[in-house]
Amino acid sequence: MLTVLLILIPFIAGLIAFGLKGSGPKVLGIISSLATVVISIGTWCTFRTTPDSLNFVADWIPQLGSQFRVGLDGMAVMLCLLTAVGFLLIFITIYSRNYENPGSFYGLMLLAQAGLMGVFTAYDALLFYVFWELALIPVYFLCSMWGGEKRIAVTFKFFIYTFLGSLLMMVGIIYLYFQTPDHSFSWTTFSSLPLVPEQQKWLFWVFFIAFAIKMPVFPFHTWQPDTYEQSPTPVTMILSGLMVKMGLFGLIRWCLLLVPQGVGMWADVAIVLCIIGIIYASAIAMVQNDLKRLIAYSSIAHIGLMCAAIFADNEQSLQGALVQMFNHGINIIGLWIIVDAIQQRLGVKNMDQLGGIARKAPRMAIFFVIICLANIGLPLTNGFIGEFLMFSGLFQYNHWFMAFAGLGIILSAVYTLGMIQKVIFGESNDLTETTTDLQPGETLALSLIVMMILVLGVYPKPMLDLVSSTTEVFNKVF
Repeated sequence: MLTVLLILIPFIAGLIAFGLKGSGPKVLGIISSLATVVISIGTWCTFRTTPDSLNFVADWIPQLGSQFRVGLDGMAVMLCLLTAVGFLLIFITIYSRNYENPGSFYGLMLLAQAGLMGVFTAYDALLFYVFWELALIPVYFLCSMWGGEKRIAVTFKFFIYTFLGSLLMMVGIIYLYFQTPDHSFSWTTFSSLPLVPEQQKWLFWVFFIAFAIKMPVFPFHTWQPDTYEQSPTPVTMILSGLMVKMGLFGLIRWCLLLVPQGVGMWADVAIVLCIIGIIYASAIAMVQNDLKRLIAYSSIAHIGLMCAAIFADNEQSLQGALVQMFNHGINIIGLWIIVDAIQQRLGVKNMDQLGGIARKAPRMAIFFVIICLANIGLPLTNGFIGEFLMFSGLFQYNHWFMAFAGLGIILSAVYTLGMIQKVIFGESNDLTETTTDLQPGETLALSLIVMMILVLGVYPKPMLDLVSSTTEVFNKVF
């Protein structure tokens, strides 16, 4: 029942929020997200002792062979915890702000959270698809209603890309459905299908492209920088910190384990695309002056490394990717909180107009530097262990792949340290002299993020133990 509550709490809270006014929606958002965090921690504790109790099955659409089948493995527990913590951090950060039509804003945010929880817990393909859409549709409305000046064109592009990915995924799901002997959408039935190599060869691309668009991976990434720039920053936090994990999760759960021979045929091609994306996005980030676009391209590079590690076909690389999915989500949300704080105070995001913020906002500067260093994988921060495992796994798979992917780490250090220098240090100007330090909500959210960065950096064992069950399943398949 805990698994169902992860979906029901934000879903019901989201529906209620539409009818509230004033401060009601934001209070409900905090209460709902706190309850979801508690339930997520409860699922982690339960998973360690009685994991089977986290499975739930009920009749849904028996005429189509589809059930409301949800459950949690280590990967899903970790991603549900990330989603719960991520939304709590976002709601804490924006609590002091007022949005036009707050009932709709918080209602859509909570529905997106419910969709994400459903994606990570679904063990029925049709149910997975429904939750996939439930997560994306609220984000479309959030971007189009509360976004920037170019939001309509950017949102349309975002819709076209995501619709294409969803359509391809549906083609693959329907095809597999008709291959099952009992016409079932069950993940267990799908994973036991005796698909021949020719079937897996094209099914791989159907699923890979669908998930690559969501991550995104080169060359399916062009929707991302514009969408991140034009979306309201809380929505950008959801997109970059949480929703990109839908693609990585889908790749593992619904691609690697369903069409393993197809993965074997095309893994090198997929890794090459990821590496191109790492170098390409890092190079563009180096010449960016816009803070939001720099972080957007940085995210493409980081996701590209995780995707490449997933295809490296060994336990270390997969374990590193899984751990990094959580750590990247926490770190990128932290970066967006600070970028949003700067933009709210100064009204600019061009780094040429910034500088010397450390003098006027020392707390902001300290948090920003720590999170940036974690983002480039400094030892004793949470970003280190995941990157170390991913590169170790890539090295075992192919030395050259690891060498070229490693360029991303060097370039990441260049543009990240350059960003710190331009924004935080140096001489202040007439604009940055007016900077004020962090508000209590921002300070609380960033303190929690830095705490997780340091604790998971010094002692990553709990997270590694949590995802080990997923890597064991992976090893049995490959």
